[in-house]
Amino acid sequence: MPYDASLDEQLFSKAWDSDSGKIIVSVYSYNNGAKKLQITREIQGREGQPSFAKLGRLTKAEAEGILPLIQEALQNM
Repeated sequence: MPYDASLDEQLFSKAWDSDSGKIIVSVYSYNNGAKKLQITREIQGREGQPSFAKLGRLTKAEAEGILPLIQEALQNM
């Protein structure tokens, strides 16, 4: 069965902003299935447009910044 975006429901989403961009912590449920945590990184492109980047490794400041968001997301799961 192929992915159907209309079945993907966002239940929670908050962002942590920094000078280099933002990290977004979200909770999604696909087709009323299990709730899952998603963490993405968004950076500013050359023309000022936001674009997604590989999350990769986190700095200590980033980890400390998103930790309260992760804890809040877990309450929504």
